[in-house]
Amino acid sequence: MCGVVGQVAISGSARIAESELLQMLAMIRHRGPDQFGIYIDHQVGLGNARLSILDIEGGQQPISNQDQSLWIVYNGEVFNFPELRRELEAQGHCFTTHTDTEVILHLFERDGPSCLKRLNGQFAIAIWDTRKRSLFLARDRLGVRPLFYAVVNGILIFASEMKAILSVPKVQTRIDSGALTEVFTFWSVQSPDTIFEGIYELPPGCFMVAQGGNLSIERYWQLAFPVAEDASRTQRDDRTEAEHLESLTSVLTDAVAVRLRADVPVGAYLSGGLDSSIIAALIRRRSGQALTTFSITFDDPDFDESAYQLTMARHLGTEHQVVRTGYADIGNVFPDVVWHAESPLLRTAPAPMFLLSKLVRDNGFKVVLTGEGADELLGGYDIFREAKIRRFWARQPDSAMRPLLLKRLYRFVSQWDEGSFAFQKAFFRRGLTDTDASDYSHRIRWNTTSRALRFLDPARLGEQVSRTIPAVANLAYPPDFDRWTSLAKAQYLEIVTFMSPYLLSSQGDRMGMAHSVEGRFPFLDHRFVEMANALPDRVKLRGLNEKYLLKELGKQLLPSDVFQRVKRPFRAPIQRSFFGETTPEYVTQLLSPKSIADAGLFQPKAVTLLVDKLAAGARLGETDEMALVGILSTQILHHRFLADFQMPPPLSDRDTIKIHRAYGPCAEGEKRGFQ
Repeated sequence: MCGVVGQVAISGSARIAESELLQMLAMIRHRGPDQFGIYIDHQVGLGNARLSILDIEGGQQPISNQDQSLWIVYNGEVFNFPELRRELEAQGHCFTTHTDTEVILHLFERDGPSCLKRLNGQFAIAIWDTRKRSLFLARDRLGVRPLFYAVVNGILIFASEMKAILSVPKVQTRIDSGALTEVFTFWSVQSPDTIFEGIYELPPGCFMVAQGGNLSIERYWQLAFPVAEDASRTQRDDRTEAEHLESLTSVLTDAVAVRLRADVPVGAYLSGGLDSSIIAALIRRRSGQALTTFSITFDDPDFDESAYQLTMARHLGTEHQVVRTGYADIGNVFPDVVWHAESPLLRTAPAPMFLLSKLVRDNGFKVVLTGEGADELLGGYDIFREAKIRRFWARQPDSAMRPLLLKRLYRFVSQWDEGSFAFQKAFFRRGLTDTDASDYSHRIRWNTTSRALRFLDPARLGEQVSRTIPAVANLAYPPDFDRWTSLAKAQYLEIVTFMSPYLLSSQGDRMGMAHSVEGRFPFLDHRFVEMANALPDRVKLRGLNEKYLLKELGKQLLPSDVFQRVKRPFRAPIQRSFFGETTPEYVTQLLSPKSIADAGLFQPKAVTLLVDKLAAGARLGETDEMALVGILSTQILHHRFLADFQMPPPLSDRDTIKIHRAYGPCAEGEKRGFQ
C-alpha cells in the first residue's frame, strides 16, 4: 500500500516544480514511509510514498516498462498478479521486480484501459505515456483506495489525499456549502464532489485520461443486480440453497486466500461479530499457521463487545491484541481523526478505528484482513429490514397489526408505552405508501439526519442550505434500477451513498493508513460482489433474518453464541467523549461563538444553545449527537485545512528517495538522470 501524487500540464506553458512534488509527498508520508520516488519531465511529475509489502527490496516506485515509454506510480494491491504475470511472461514480457505494480504496467501496455477488468484488487493507478503525452488515472471498482484531483491554471493535480493537493501554493479553496449539506444528510459527500470546492474524487469504477488539453472520464465497472421478471419484482432462481452456500463459500474462501499474498505478516481485525469472525476462521482454515487478531474494547459497556471477541480468539487459538478505549481517548484523538478523514463526520466511530490501526502498527504489522462489505452485500443492516416491514405495512396502511413488526426490529420499542409507540408509528408512517420512490428505503434515515441542517447558517452559505434532502435527484441510478427488487435498490443506495464514501474512506482507508496499515476486504472481492448481487433475496434477508446464507456458513465455522448473536452496529460514544468529567480545550475553543462566527458555516446562537445544553448535563438525542459531531468535525476541518494549514518540511536528502528526471519523450532518447 502506498500514496500517490502528481501534476501534469494539460494546457498552456506551465512547468512542473519538483519542489512541489517533494512537499506533496511529505503530506502523505504516513501512507508510505518506507521509500519515495519521483518521475519528472517538462510536462508531468509523478510521486510515490511506498509502504513495502511485496518485493520489499526491489519494488521502489516509479517503475517503467522495458523501453521506458510508460511510467507508473500506484497505491494498492492487485491480488491476482501472479496469474497475470505468468500470462504476460508467456507472451514475452520481461520483468525486473516481483511486484504487482510492474504487472499492472505491462498489462496496460498490452491492453490499455481495458486491463482494469482483469485486475482483482483495490487500487489507485497513475500511468504516464511518454509517447502519447497522456496521463491515465484509475480507481478500483468500489472505491477502497482514494484518488483526488483538481485543475488549476492549466495543471491537473492529483493525489491519494486532498492535503497533498492543498499543499500546492496555486490551489485555493473553501468549504463547499452544497457538500456540507450532503454530509448532514447522507453522512458523506457524494462522488465526484468533496468537501472542498474545486477538488474532486475520481469516482469508484472509473478511469480518467488527460491528453492534449482534454480530460475524459469513463466507467469500466458498475454495480448491477438481476432484473426482476415480473411486476411483483420477484426473481427466478433455479438453484438450491445448498448450491448457493457452496458458491458463497468457494468464492469467499478464495477471496481470503489471495488476500494473504504478502511478503510481510498478515493479521486480522476481530470485532466479535459474524463477518470478521468468518474471515478470521477462513484465514486459519487456509493457512493453518499462527494468526494475530486485533480488537477494540470500550470502557462503556453499551459499546463493548469484548466477550465475543475473546470467545472467537480462543476458538481459533489466535494471538489476540486489544486496545481499550475510553471517552477521553476518543476526545483526545478526534482532531487527528478529522485530519486524516479530510471530511466532516457525524459519528465518532472512526476514532477507535484510528486507535486500532495504531495498535496494529505498534505490533509490527502492516496488513490486516477485515469484514467490511458483508452487511451491504448480504442484507445485514436494519435499514433493509425496516424497508421490508414498511413495504409490507404499505399494502394495508390502516392495519393495526403490521406496524407491530417494528418491535421485532428495534428491540427497545417493546419497552415503550402506547404513547411512545404511537409517536414512533407516526414517524415510520411518513411516506409509507410512496413505495415507487427510488429512495424509499433510505428516505426516513436521510430525513432524520437532515434535521441537523438547522444548525447551518443560510445567511453565510446561501441557497444551498435548506431543511429538505439535498441532491437526491442527482444521485446516479443505473438504467435498470426500477426493474430491480426492492432489496436490491436499497443495497445499491447503501453501497453508493454510504459504504464507498464513508465506511471505506473515513472509517476505512484513512484510519488505517494514518498509521501505515493496509486493510484488505475479502467481501469486496469483485467476484464475491457479483456473486452476492446475483443471489436471490430469500437467501440474504429471509423474513427478518439478515445475512441468512452467511449465517449458514457461520454454523460450520464459529461457536454458536457468535453466529447466533443479534447483530450490533459498530458505534462509539459521542457526548461523553467531548463533554463529561473533562472537556478537551479544542472543543471549548472551536465551539465558541467567535470561532463559529469566524468560520461562517453554522449559526452561532443555535450552536451556543446546544453547547449550553451539554454543559448543563442534558442528555442529547441521536440527531443532536450527530449534529454535535458534525459541527465539531467541520470546525476542526476548517481550522486545520483552511484557517491554520500546517505543512511538514518537504522530503529531503535524509529520505530514501529515487528521482528520475527525463527530458522529452523516450523515443527521442534525451538526457536522463538519477538522484
